[in-house]
Amino acid sequence: MLDGTLQTLTKTTQVNWIDGGAPATLSGGTTWGMPFPRGIVADASGLTVRDAQGLPVASQAWPLATWPDGSLKWAGLALPAAASPSVSYQVMNDGGAPSPEPGAPRVTVTEEAATVTVSTGATTMVMDRTGPALFRTLSRGDAVVATDARLVSLLQQEPASETGTVTRGGFTGRVASLTVEQAGPVRAVVKIEGQHRQDNGGDRVWLPFVVRFYFHAGAPSIRMVHSFIYDGDAAQDFLAGLGVRFAVPLAADLHNRHVRIAGADGGFLAEGVRGLTGLRRDPGQAVRDAQVSGQATLPVAEWNPEVSTRLHLIPAWNDFTLAQLTADGFELRKRTAAGHGWVGISGGTRAGGFCSLSTPDGGLGVGVRNFWQSHPGQLDIRGAATDEATVTAWLYSPEAQPMDLRFYHDGLGQDTFEEQLDGLEITYEDYEPGFGSPTGIARTHELTLFAYEATPTTGSLAVDAAAVANPPLLQASPDSLHAAGVFGDWAPADRSTPARSDLEDQLDFLFDFYTGQVEQRRWYGFWNYGDVMHTYDADRHVWRYDVGGYAWDNSELSPDLWLWYMYLRSGRADVFRFVEAMTRHTGEVDVYHLGPWRGLGTRHNVQHWGCSAKQLRISTPAYRRFYYYLTADERTGDLLTELVDSDQNFLGLDPVRKVRPDADTYRPDRNALGVGLGTDWGSLAATWLTDWERTGNPRSRDRLLGTMADIGALKYGFLTGEALYDLDKGRFDAGRERISVSHLSAVFGLVEICSELLDLAPDPDFERAWLQYCRLFLAAPEEQREAVGQPLKGIYLTQAHSRLTAYAAARLNDPELAVQAWESFTVGGEHLDPSVAFTSQTIHPPLTLLPVEEARTVSTNDAAQFGLAAIQNLALIGDHLPTEA
Repeated sequence: MLDGTLQTLTKTTQVNWIDGGAPATLSGGTTWGMPFPRGIVADASGLTVRDAQGLPVASQAWPLATWPDGSLKWAGLALPAAASPSVSYQVMNDGGAPSPEPGAPRVTVTEEAATVTVSTGATTMVMDRTGPALFRTLSRGDAVVATDARLVSLLQQEPASETGTVTRGGFTGRVASLTVEQAGPVRAVVKIEGQHRQDNGGDRVWLPFVVRFYFHAGAPSIRMVHSFIYDGDAAQDFLAGLGVRFAVPLAADLHNRHVRIAGADGGFLAEGVRGLTGLRRDPGQAVRDAQVSGQATLPVAEWNPEVSTRLHLIPAWNDFTLAQLTADGFELRKRTAAGHGWVGISGGTRAGGFCSLSTPDGGLGVGVRNFWQSHPGQLDIRGAATDEATVTAWLYSPEAQPMDLRFYHDGLGQDTFEEQLDGLEITYEDYEPGFGSPTGIARTHELTLFAYEATPTTGSLAVDAAAVANPPLLQASPDSLHAAGVFGDWAPADRSTPARSDLEDQLDFLFDFYTGQVEQRRWYGFWNYGDVMHTYDADRHVWRYDVGGYAWDNSELSPDLWLWYMYLRSGRADVFRFVEAMTRHTGEVDVYHLGPWRGLGTRHNVQHWGCSAKQLRISTPAYRRFYYYLTADERTGDLLTELVDSDQNFLGLDPVRKVRPDADTYRPDRNALGVGLGTDWGSLAATWLTDWERTGNPRSRDRLLGTMADIGALKYGFLTGEALYDLDKGRFDAGRERISVSHLSAVFGLVEICSELLDLAPDPDFERAWLQYCRLFLAAPEEQREAVGQPLKGIYLTQAHSRLTAYAAARLNDPELAVQAWESFTVGGEHLDPSVAFTSQTIHPPLTLLPVEEARTVSTNDAAQFGLAAIQNLALIGDHLPTEA
């Protein structure tokens, strides 16, 4: 059966648009990732793509990961722009991706000493290798539509709310290096790195950035991914604005210059810089119709002279602004010039994050993805009545309060570990002076630039804005992903029995509940979008947003994993986009990218960076690799690469320093670092496995396989709890004899990684150690005592750990263990009360600010672990699921 499946996949694998039908147009091309079964595809060079009619399509493929035998495991694939994309495509392993046919558009990259020029066949971008500009020119055909693209930022030394005056300093990004990462013929990628430098001769530099431009053959649009690291001092560096600015040359008459700004629900402001409608005298319907539709008007001499002779008396509107300061409101306004008052245009709820400035001869459009969700944002057009305008996409609006990233309390006298542990007992916050610092966190934004050859219709602009918000994405089906044998123990959703259907309903309820909570509780904002809250406060009918360790979740107990497996088994676009936003957030904001904690993440807190627990269990690649492999996203690849040497972090920061029995004498030593075998080693294993698969790095391979062998050699295996790690050799001391079990060890990706490792790199002793842990964790105390001489302490999260029992049952083919696993799952939800957890009720004002849904017993911890246990138990022992689930 398996061989037949593999043979089928050898010939062809269908990929479909994640949103269902084909997009109206594919103006920017598309890129996706997909897996292949072990031993089937030698390398990516043999992959080709055909459309739904079986016709070959120009494509580009490259390796993302390999199996241990060297065969291709994951590949990235790219298609060119298409006016009418196919409803689906077939990926085949039949000899090599066809290049674009002669005469068809292709991406070309020309590298010179000082510049790099990339052409898609429709657009051309010229970039300097160093200097203040991200690009020198962007052209559509022979017409330059934008020049001098720059990153801009504003720094304020004190919050406006605490001073009578505000002084802001301006900064401009300066390019330090440019790298061509891919050079066509279908897809090219250019990576730009630099920092913001103080304007007006100042010498300060800050805000390291990475910008990537993505070019697809034939594409009139270019995707831009911007990431920056906050490296300031939160006590005095208040970021007051962050944006991307483009100069737009203009030569047309003022009445033939067209401003388009997206409002809410697909609507657009569509105006001329000098308006010709609504005047007391009529220039003529043909003139009015042309301006409204964005076409060139008749020559002025052919207008009604009552208008043409008074054209200079009609105001020209030089500046336009849309400011989205919250998730629920934007304001549009314009003015004739600086020094004159603004005139309000309109307002609304959630703007599309898109604007364009163009003439009948061409122009520039800019779209910001997740614009209102990542508020405060702003779009500015300045100088529209001059020879050179600017368009600025503010990723952080200068009209908002400056970022105040200072820690939210004064420490409350918690100066010693003893006092800090006491604080943990009341607010669940692990405080430590100096640790609530944002220095080193990051944020990524996605933008799209459109080079127009004429002013587009508002209908086509609406299509472009929609593509910015939800970029067209191809994906393999859940069945194909599962058949490839990736990501361990899961299976496509199955409603073949009432009991299975009931569990699927419960899984759907939890996901739908959380998507509703994001909207109802307004979990949006620059630093917050993508995360969810940890625990609910049923007395106040709110999540515990202000209570220590109960506020933002920061990947606690692996909601990222739950949601990625939800997507793998369902293929649902809404699940994908929810967990995509979470992955962007948790990998950027919740993790440090420079400084002493580089490569570590922060435990759950009122602020994403607030907790003193800086740990690998938050930064682990186990949460990020799904997105990397399914999309081939280079920025996520950067984050994975950052972690390659994360075992070095144990030298600088002991994750259990406050509770270590020998804390007074423990000194981190390169040859004897205490490393936990649960959350710590699970994160290291995910790091080494991902790096080995992506790069073949022998260091990562040897440390992974070596520590697996060492765990297998420990007398009590995983039950040992912690082993001494030699950082230079990358090996554990296998002589330690002790038993220490934690309820957290297996709930941060260890289960999923071990499952994959036993399939990828079988090691009998490691398998014995893992099966012992899985079998004994929820076993009766008598069975534990018989096996290891004592009952295990620290057993908790029974429902979550039922999947350990399920794994042992499946691996040992033990029906009795399977029954025990389902019993533990069904009755083991200590907090997730089945009688009320899968129902909700609406709470209305005045008890709440807004009407909200409340499921009183649901916390993110329990939801994530219920979801993972249900998904993995169904895959492992679904045939033993009781009739009444």
